Amino acid sequence: MNEAPTLLLLLLLIGLVIVIAFSSGTEVAMLSVNRYRIRHRAKIGQRTAKVLERLLQRPDDWLGVNLVILAAASVFASQAATLIAQRSGLEFALSLTGAALTIVNIVLGELVPKIFAVAHAETVALRAAYVYRTLVAIARPVLWLTSHAAYGVLRLFGGVGKSPDSVALGAEELRAVVAEASPVIPARHRQMLLSILDLGEVVVNDIMIPRQEIDGIDIAENWEDIMDKLRQTPHTRLPVFDGELDNLIGMLHMKRVAQELARGTLTRERLIEIAASRPPYFVPEGTTLAAQLANFQRNRRRHAFVVNEYGDIEGLATLEDILEEIVGDFTNNPAAVTHKDVHLEKPGVFIVNASATIRALNRALQWHLPTDGPKTVNGLLLEQLETIPEPGTTLRVGDYLFEVLQIADNAVRTVRVRTSAPPT
Repeated sequence: MNEAPTLLLLLLLIGLVIVIAFSSGTEVAMLSVNRYRIRHRAKIGQRTAKVLERLLQRPDDWLGVNLVILAAASVFASQAATLIAQRSGLEFALSLTGAALTIVNIVLGELVPKIFAVAHAETVALRAAYVYRTLVAIARPVLWLTSHAAYGVLRLFGGVGKSPDSVALGAEELRAVVAEASPVIPARHRQMLLSILDLGEVVVNDIMIPRQEIDGIDIAENWEDIMDKLRQTPHTRLPVFDGELDNLIGMLHMKRVAQELARGTLTRERLIEIAASRPPYFVPEGTTLAAQLANFQRNRRRHAFVVNEYGDIEGLATLEDILEEIVGDFTNNPAAVTHKDVHLEKPGVFIVNASATIRALNRALQWHLPTDGPKTVNGLLLEQLETIPEPGTTLRVGDYLFEVLQIADNAVRTVRVRTSAPPT
Protein backbone atom coordinates (compact mmCIF):
# COMPACT_ATOMS: atom_id res chain seq x y z
CA MET A 1 0.00 0.00 0.00
CA ASN A 2 2.94 2.35 0.69
CA GLU A 3 3.98 2.31 -2.98
CA ALA A 4 0.48 2.59 -4.46
CA PRO A 5 -0.31 5.74 -6.48
CA THR A 6 -2.14 8.49 -4.63
CA LEU A 7 -5.11 8.32 -7.02
CA LEU A 8 -5.44 4.60 -6.32
CA LEU A 9 -5.32 5.27 -2.56
CA LEU A 10 -8.05 7.89 -2.93
CA LEU A 11 -10.26 5.49 -4.88
CA LEU A 12 -9.55 2.79 -2.29
CA LEU A 13 -10.56 5.18 0.49
CA ILE A 14 -13.83 6.01 -1.25
CA GLY A 15 -14.53 2.32 -1.79
CA LEU A 16 -13.83 1.52 1.86
CA VAL A 17 -16.25 4.25 3.01
CA ILE A 18 -18.88 2.68 0.77
CA VAL A 19 -18.15 -0.72 2.35
CA ILE A 20 -18.52 0.80 5.83
CA ALA A 21 -21.82 2.36 4.78
CA PHE A 22 -23.02 -0.99 3.39
CA SER A 23 -22.03 -2.79 6.58
CA SER A 24 -23.72 -0.25 8.88
CA GLY A 25 -26.89 0.09 6.82
CA THR A 26 -27.50 -3.60 6.18
CA GLU A 27 -26.92 -4.45 9.84
CA VAL A 28 -29.63 -2.01 10.92
CA ALA A 29 -31.97 -3.19 8.15
CA MET A 30 -31.65 -6.86 9.04
CA LEU A 31 -32.18 -6.14 12.72
CA SER A 32 -35.19 -3.91 12.01
CA VAL A 33 -36.93 -5.96 9.34
CA ASN A 34 -40.35 -7.38 10.15
CA ARG A 35 -39.64 -11.10 10.58
CA TYR A 36 -43.29 -12.04 10.22
CA ARG A 37 -43.51 -10.40 6.80
CA ILE A 38 -40.31 -12.13 5.72
CA ARG A 39 -41.62 -15.46 7.01
CA HIS A 40 -44.87 -14.94 5.10
CA ARG A 41 -43.02 -14.07 1.89
CA ALA A 42 -40.82 -17.14 2.32
CA LYS A 43 -43.88 -19.37 2.78
CA ILE A 44 -45.39 -18.16 -0.49
CA GLY A 45 -42.20 -19.13 -2.33
CA GLN A 46 -40.04 -16.00 -2.68
CA ARG A 47 -36.44 -17.24 -2.92
CA THR A 48 -34.79 -14.09 -1.60
CA ALA A 49 -37.10 -14.12 1.42
CA LYS A 50 -36.15 -17.76 2.11
CA VAL A 51 -32.46 -16.84 2.05
CA LEU A 52 -33.06 -13.88 4.38
CA GLU A 53 -35.17 -15.98 6.76
CA ARG A 54 -32.35 -18.54 7.09
CA LEU A 55 -29.87 -15.75 7.81
CA LEU A 56 -32.14 -14.23 10.46
CA GLN A 57 -32.42 -17.62 12.16
CA ARG A 58 -28.63 -17.59 12.68
CA PRO A 59 -27.82 -13.96 13.53
CA ASP A 60 -24.40 -14.84 14.96
CA ASP A 61 -23.20 -15.89 11.48
CA TRP A 62 -24.01 -12.78 9.49
CA LEU A 63 -23.29 -10.47 12.42
CA GLY A 64 -19.83 -12.02 12.68
CA VAL A 65 -19.20 -11.47 8.96
CA ASN A 66 -20.51 -7.92 9.21
CA LEU A 67 -18.21 -7.21 12.17
CA VAL A 68 -15.16 -8.48 10.25
CA ILE A 69 -16.07 -6.36 7.21
CA LEU A 70 -16.63 -3.24 9.30
CA ALA A 71 -13.44 -3.64 11.33
CA ALA A 72 -11.26 -4.38 8.31
CA ALA A 73 -12.72 -1.54 6.24
CA SER A 74 -12.25 0.95 9.10
CA VAL A 75 -8.59 -0.05 9.61
CA PHE A 76 -7.66 0.06 5.92
CA ALA A 77 -9.53 3.34 5.42
CA SER A 78 -7.54 4.90 8.25
CA GLN A 79 -4.25 3.66 6.73
CA ALA A 80 -5.13 4.92 3.26
CA ALA A 81 -6.13 8.34 4.63
CA THR A 82 -2.86 8.54 6.61
CA LEU A 83 -0.74 7.81 3.50
CA ILE A 84 -2.61 10.41 1.46
CA ALA A 85 -2.09 12.99 4.22
CA GLN A 86 1.65 12.25 4.46
CA ARG A 87 2.10 12.64 0.71
CA SER A 88 0.40 16.04 0.68
CA GLY A 89 3.28 17.65 2.59
CA LEU A 90 1.00 20.00 4.53
CA GLU A 91 1.88 20.80 8.14
CA PHE A 92 -1.49 19.87 9.64
CA ALA A 93 -2.42 17.26 7.06
CA LEU A 94 -2.68 14.34 9.50
CA SER A 95 -4.93 16.22 11.94
CA LEU A 96 -7.15 17.59 9.16
CA THR A 97 -7.37 14.22 7.46
CA GLY A 98 -8.27 12.48 10.75
CA ALA A 99 -11.02 15.01 11.47
CA ALA A 100 -12.35 14.84 7.90
CA LEU A 101 -12.33 11.03 7.89
CA THR A 102 -14.17 11.00 11.23
CA ILE A 103 -16.89 13.32 9.91
CA VAL A 104 -17.21 11.33 6.66
CA ASN A 105 -17.50 8.04 8.54
CA ILE A 106 -20.12 9.42 10.93
CA VAL A 107 -22.24 11.08 8.24
CA LEU A 108 -21.77 8.92 5.13
CA GLY A 109 -20.65 5.71 6.79
CA GLU A 110 -23.11 5.60 9.70
CA LEU A 111 -25.98 8.11 9.87
CA VAL A 112 -27.04 8.28 6.21
CA PRO A 113 -27.09 4.48 5.56
CA LYS A 114 -28.72 3.71 8.92
CA ILE A 115 -31.46 6.29 8.48
CA PHE A 116 -32.11 5.00 4.97
CA ALA A 117 -32.06 1.39 6.18
CA VAL A 118 -34.61 2.07 8.94
CA ALA A 119 -36.96 3.67 6.40
CA HIS A 120 -36.51 0.84 3.85
CA ALA A 121 -35.57 -2.07 6.08
CA GLU A 122 -37.24 -4.82 4.09
CA THR A 123 -35.89 -3.71 0.71
CA VAL A 124 -32.33 -3.27 1.99
CA ALA A 125 -32.35 -6.57 3.90
CA LEU A 126 -33.66 -8.55 0.92
CA ARG A 127 -31.07 -7.06 -1.45
CA ALA A 128 -28.26 -7.81 0.99
CA ALA A 129 -29.37 -11.39 1.65
CA TYR A 130 -27.41 -13.04 -1.18
CA VAL A 131 -24.31 -10.97 -0.39
CA TYR A 132 -24.32 -12.12 3.22
CA ARG A 133 -25.07 -15.72 2.28
CA THR A 134 -21.98 -15.73 0.05
CA LEU A 135 -19.80 -14.08 2.67
CA VAL A 136 -21.03 -16.45 5.39
CA ALA A 137 -20.20 -19.46 3.17
CA ILE A 138 -16.69 -18.15 2.50
CA ALA A 139 -15.97 -17.24 6.12
CA ARG A 140 -17.55 -20.36 7.65
CA PRO A 141 -14.34 -21.72 9.27
CA VAL A 142 -13.47 -18.36 10.82
CA LEU A 143 -17.04 -17.87 11.99
CA TRP A 144 -17.07 -21.28 13.63
CA LEU A 145 -13.96 -20.40 15.63
CA THR A 146 -15.07 -16.88 16.60
CA SER A 147 -18.65 -17.95 17.48
CA HIS A 148 -17.46 -20.72 19.80
CA ALA A 149 -15.01 -18.35 21.42
CA ALA A 150 -17.74 -15.73 21.94
CA TYR A 151 -20.20 -18.25 23.39
CA GLY A 152 -17.49 -19.57 25.66
CA VAL A 153 -16.92 -16.11 27.10
CA LEU A 154 -20.68 -15.57 27.52
CA ARG A 155 -21.05 -18.85 29.38
CA LEU A 156 -18.44 -17.74 31.87
CA PHE A 157 -20.68 -14.80 32.79
CA GLY A 158 -24.02 -16.60 32.39
CA GLY A 159 -25.00 -14.51 29.37
CA VAL A 160 -26.28 -17.27 27.10
CA GLY A 161 -30.11 -17.51 27.06
CA LYS A 162 -32.83 -18.63 24.73
CA SER A 163 -32.68 -17.62 21.12
CA PRO A 164 -35.29 -15.03 20.04
CA ASP A 165 -37.23 -17.58 17.96
CA SER A 166 -37.61 -19.95 20.92
CA VAL A 167 -39.55 -17.42 22.98
CA ALA A 168 -43.27 -17.35 22.18
CA LEU A 169 -45.03 -14.01 21.92
CA GLY A 170 -47.32 -13.12 24.79
CA ALA A 171 -50.58 -11.19 24.64
CA GLU A 172 -48.89 -7.81 25.12
CA GLU A 173 -46.32 -8.54 22.40
CA LEU A 174 -49.13 -9.52 20.04
CA ARG A 175 -50.89 -6.27 20.88
CA ALA A 176 -47.73 -4.42 19.90
CA VAL A 177 -47.58 -6.32 16.60
CA VAL A 178 -51.20 -5.38 15.84
CA ALA A 179 -50.51 -1.75 16.74
CA GLU A 180 -47.45 -1.62 14.47
CA ALA A 181 -49.59 -2.93 11.62
CA SER A 182 -51.93 0.07 11.89
CA PRO A 183 -51.06 1.55 8.44
CA VAL A 184 -52.17 -1.64 6.65
CA ILE A 185 -55.01 -2.86 8.91
CA PRO A 186 -58.22 -0.79 9.20
CA ALA A 187 -59.02 0.49 12.69
CA ARG A 188 -62.14 -1.70 12.96
CA HIS A 189 -60.15 -4.83 12.13
CA ARG A 190 -57.44 -3.90 14.63
CA GLN A 191 -60.10 -3.53 17.33
CA MET A 192 -61.47 -6.97 16.44
CA LEU A 193 -58.01 -8.52 16.73
CA LEU A 194 -57.43 -6.86 20.10
CA SER A 195 -60.87 -8.03 21.26
CA ILE A 196 -59.94 -11.61 20.37
CA LEU A 197 -56.84 -11.27 22.54
CA ASP A 198 -59.11 -10.09 25.38
CA LEU A 199 -61.26 -13.23 25.26
CA GLY A 200 -58.82 -15.01 27.53
CA GLU A 201 -59.12 -12.31 30.21
CA VAL A 202 -62.84 -11.42 30.12
CA VAL A 203 -65.23 -13.78 31.92
CA VAL A 204 -68.88 -14.61 31.33
CA ASN A 205 -69.88 -12.47 34.33
CA ASP A 206 -68.75 -9.41 32.38
CA ILE A 207 -71.11 -9.95 29.44
CA MET A 208 -74.01 -11.96 30.85
CA ILE A 209 -77.61 -10.73 31.04
CA PRO A 210 -78.31 -10.26 34.77
CA ARG A 211 -80.78 -12.63 36.37
CA GLN A 212 -83.45 -9.96 36.93
CA GLU A 213 -83.40 -9.05 33.22
CA ILE A 214 -83.73 -12.58 31.83
CA ASP A 215 -86.92 -12.79 29.79
CA GLY A 216 -88.62 -16.18 30.09
CA ILE A 217 -91.87 -18.11 30.34
CA ASP A 218 -93.23 -18.98 33.77
CA ILE A 219 -95.30 -22.08 33.09
CA ALA A 220 -97.30 -21.43 36.30
CA GLU A 221 -98.76 -18.18 34.93
CA ASN A 222 -102.17 -17.79 33.32
CA TRP A 223 -102.29 -19.43 29.90
CA GLU A 224 -103.52 -16.28 28.19
CA ASP A 225 -100.58 -14.31 29.62
CA ILE A 226 -98.21 -16.99 28.37
CA MET A 227 -99.73 -16.82 24.88
CA ASP A 228 -99.44 -13.02 24.82
CA LYS A 229 -95.77 -13.24 25.75
CA LEU A 230 -95.13 -15.88 23.07
CA ARG A 231 -96.75 -13.70 20.42
CA GLN A 232 -94.92 -10.51 21.43
CA THR A 233 -91.43 -11.72 22.33
CA PRO A 234 -88.60 -10.50 20.07
CA HIS A 235 -86.43 -13.49 21.01
CA THR A 236 -86.00 -16.74 19.08
CA ARG A 237 -85.32 -18.74 22.25
CA LEU A 238 -86.82 -18.38 25.73
CA PRO A 239 -86.13 -20.20 29.00
CA VAL A 240 -89.13 -21.97 30.50
CA PHE A 241 -89.32 -22.31 34.29
CA ASP A 242 -91.85 -23.24 36.95
CA GLY A 243 -92.46 -20.44 39.45
CA GLU A 244 -88.81 -19.38 39.85
CA LEU A 245 -85.94 -19.14 37.42
CA ASP A 246 -83.97 -21.70 39.44
CA ASN A 247 -86.67 -24.27 38.55
CA LEU A 248 -85.70 -24.40 34.90
CA ILE A 249 -87.48 -26.80 32.58
CA GLY A 250 -85.56 -26.07 29.38
CA MET A 251 -85.08 -23.72 26.44
CA LEU A 252 -88.01 -23.05 24.11
CA HIS A 253 -87.35 -22.44 20.42
CA MET A 254 -89.95 -20.14 18.88
CA LYS A 255 -89.79 -22.05 15.60
CA ARG A 256 -91.27 -25.08 17.34
CA VAL A 257 -93.92 -22.88 18.97
CA ALA A 258 -94.89 -21.41 15.59
CA GLN A 259 -95.33 -24.90 14.16
CA GLU A 260 -97.60 -25.95 17.03
CA LEU A 261 -99.60 -22.73 16.75
CA ALA A 262 -100.07 -23.31 13.03
CA ARG A 263 -101.42 -26.79 13.73
CA GLY A 264 -103.52 -25.55 16.68
CA THR A 265 -101.99 -28.15 19.03
CA LEU A 266 -100.15 -25.87 21.45
CA THR A 267 -101.14 -26.54 25.06
CA ARG A 268 -99.46 -26.01 28.41
CA GLU A 269 -98.38 -29.67 28.48
CA ARG A 270 -97.09 -29.51 24.91
CA LEU A 271 -95.16 -26.33 25.76
CA ILE A 272 -93.49 -28.09 28.71
CA GLU A 273 -92.68 -31.07 26.49
CA ILE A 274 -91.05 -28.88 23.83
CA ALA A 275 -89.02 -26.98 26.42
CA ALA A 276 -87.89 -30.15 28.19
CA SER A 277 -86.56 -31.56 24.92
CA ARG A 278 -83.81 -28.92 25.13
CA PRO A 279 -82.47 -29.07 28.72
CA PRO A 280 -80.76 -25.96 30.11
CA TYR A 281 -76.99 -25.63 29.84
CA PHE A 282 -75.07 -24.33 32.88
CA VAL A 283 -71.56 -22.87 33.19
CA PRO A 284 -69.74 -21.73 36.33
CA GLU A 285 -69.12 -18.05 36.92
CA GLY A 286 -65.58 -16.95 36.12
CA THR A 287 -65.41 -18.95 32.87
CA THR A 288 -63.38 -17.00 30.31
CA LEU A 289 -65.01 -16.04 27.04
CA ALA A 290 -62.37 -17.98 25.09
CA ALA A 291 -63.26 -21.16 26.98
CA GLN A 292 -66.99 -20.51 26.73
CA LEU A 293 -66.81 -19.88 22.99
CA ALA A 294 -65.14 -23.28 22.61
CA ASN A 295 -67.80 -24.81 24.88
CA PHE A 296 -70.60 -23.37 22.76
CA GLN A 297 -68.99 -24.76 19.63
CA ARG A 298 -68.35 -28.20 21.15
CA ASN A 299 -71.81 -28.57 22.70
CA ARG A 300 -73.64 -26.89 19.79
CA ARG A 301 -75.37 -24.46 22.15
CA ARG A 302 -76.09 -20.74 21.95
CA HIS A 303 -77.20 -19.97 25.52
CA ALA A 304 -75.69 -20.82 28.90
CA PHE A 305 -76.94 -20.03 32.39
CA VAL A 306 -74.17 -18.72 34.63
CA VAL A 307 -74.30 -20.21 38.13
CA ASN A 308 -72.38 -19.29 41.28
CA GLU A 309 -70.68 -21.65 43.74
CA TYR A 310 -74.02 -22.41 45.37
CA GLY A 311 -75.67 -23.37 42.10
CA ASP A 312 -77.87 -20.28 41.95
CA ILE A 313 -78.41 -18.70 38.53
CA GLU A 314 -76.60 -15.36 38.21
CA GLY A 315 -77.35 -14.55 34.59
CA LEU A 316 -77.52 -15.71 31.00
CA ALA A 317 -74.56 -15.70 28.59
CA THR A 318 -75.24 -16.01 24.88
CA LEU A 319 -73.16 -16.67 21.80
CA GLU A 320 -74.32 -13.34 20.41
CA ASP A 321 -72.89 -11.51 23.42
CA ILE A 322 -69.49 -13.13 22.91
CA LEU A 323 -69.50 -12.30 19.20
CA GLU A 324 -70.39 -8.71 20.03
CA GLU A 325 -67.29 -8.58 22.23
CA ILE A 326 -65.29 -9.23 19.07
CA VAL A 327 -67.12 -7.36 16.31
CA GLY A 328 -69.06 -4.80 18.35
CA ASP A 329 -72.79 -4.34 18.82
CA PHE A 330 -74.37 -5.43 15.53
CA THR A 331 -77.98 -5.49 16.70
CA ASN A 332 -78.50 -1.72 16.89
CA ASN A 333 -78.40 1.10 14.40
CA PRO A 334 -74.74 2.24 14.27
CA ALA A 335 -75.83 5.77 13.38
CA ALA A 336 -77.74 6.06 16.64
CA VAL A 337 -76.54 5.83 20.22
CA THR A 338 -73.78 3.26 20.50
CA HIS A 339 -75.35 1.19 23.30
CA LYS A 340 -78.91 0.00 23.90
CA ASP A 341 -78.86 1.00 27.59
CA VAL A 342 -77.69 4.58 26.92
CA HIS A 343 -79.71 7.57 25.73
CA LEU A 344 -78.05 10.84 24.85
CA GLU A 345 -79.77 13.74 26.63
CA LYS A 346 -77.38 16.40 25.40
CA PRO A 347 -73.65 16.54 24.61
CA GLY A 348 -71.79 15.12 27.58
CA VAL A 349 -74.98 14.05 29.44
CA PHE A 350 -76.44 10.54 29.22
CA ILE A 351 -79.39 8.67 30.70
CA VAL A 352 -78.12 5.19 31.55
CA ASN A 353 -79.82 1.98 32.59
CA ALA A 354 -78.03 1.11 35.84
CA SER A 355 -78.11 -2.60 35.04
CA ALA A 356 -75.80 -1.99 32.08
CA THR A 357 -72.36 -3.52 32.50
CA ILE A 358 -69.45 -1.18 33.04
CA ARG A 359 -67.38 -3.00 30.45
CA ALA A 360 -70.05 -2.48 27.77
CA LEU A 361 -70.29 1.23 28.54
CA ASN A 362 -66.51 1.64 28.41
CA ARG A 363 -66.37 -0.11 25.06
CA ALA A 364 -69.33 1.70 23.52
CA LEU A 365 -68.64 5.24 24.75
CA GLN A 366 -64.85 5.15 25.32
CA TRP A 367 -65.36 5.78 29.03
CA HIS A 368 -62.87 4.75 31.70
CA LEU A 369 -65.00 3.54 34.60
CA PRO A 370 -63.24 1.08 36.95
CA THR A 371 -63.73 -2.57 35.97
CA ASP A 372 -61.84 -4.31 38.76
CA GLY A 373 -64.86 -4.37 41.10
CA PRO A 374 -68.63 -4.49 40.46
CA LYS A 375 -69.73 -5.40 36.95
CA THR A 376 -72.74 -3.05 36.61
CA VAL A 377 -73.41 0.64 37.20
CA ASN A 378 -75.82 -0.28 39.99
CA GLY A 379 -73.15 -2.35 41.71
CA LEU A 380 -70.59 0.42 41.32
CA LEU A 381 -72.87 3.03 42.91
CA LEU A 382 -73.93 0.77 45.77
CA GLU A 383 -70.31 -0.09 46.53
CA GLN A 384 -69.29 3.56 46.53
CA LEU A 385 -72.26 4.79 48.60
CA GLU A 386 -72.44 1.71 50.89
CA THR A 387 -76.21 2.20 51.10
CA ILE A 388 -79.25 2.23 48.84
CA PRO A 389 -79.49 5.86 47.68
CA GLU A 390 -82.52 8.08 47.28
CA PRO A 391 -83.48 9.60 43.91
CA GLY A 392 -81.48 12.77 43.40
CA THR A 393 -78.33 11.45 45.10
CA THR A 394 -75.17 12.45 43.22
CA LEU A 395 -71.78 10.79 43.26
CA ARG A 396 -68.56 11.46 41.37
CA VAL A 397 -66.51 8.50 40.17
CA GLY A 398 -63.36 9.66 38.43
CA ASP A 399 -64.35 12.04 35.62
CA TYR A 400 -68.04 11.03 35.75
CA LEU A 401 -70.82 12.57 37.84
CA PHE A 402 -73.71 10.17 38.54
CA GLU A 403 -77.18 11.36 39.54
CA VAL A 404 -79.64 8.71 40.69
CA LEU A 405 -82.97 9.11 38.89
CA GLN A 406 -84.94 5.98 39.75
CA ILE A 407 -84.87 3.33 42.51
CA ALA A 408 -86.81 0.04 42.38
CA ASP A 409 -86.59 -3.27 44.27
CA ASN A 410 -83.68 -2.04 46.40
CA ALA A 411 -81.56 -1.30 43.34
CA VAL A 412 -80.67 1.71 41.23
CA ARG A 413 -82.56 1.54 37.95
CA THR A 414 -81.73 4.73 36.06
CA VAL A 415 -78.99 7.32 36.41
CA ARG A 416 -77.91 10.48 34.65
CA VAL A 417 -74.20 10.59 33.84
CA ARG A 418 -72.30 13.81 33.14
CA THR A 419 -68.89 13.48 31.57
CA SER A 420 -66.14 16.08 31.50
CA ALA A 421 -66.27 16.16 27.69
CA PRO A 422 -68.45 14.68 24.93
CA PRO A 423 -67.25 11.25 23.73
CA THR A 424 -65.21 11.06 20.57
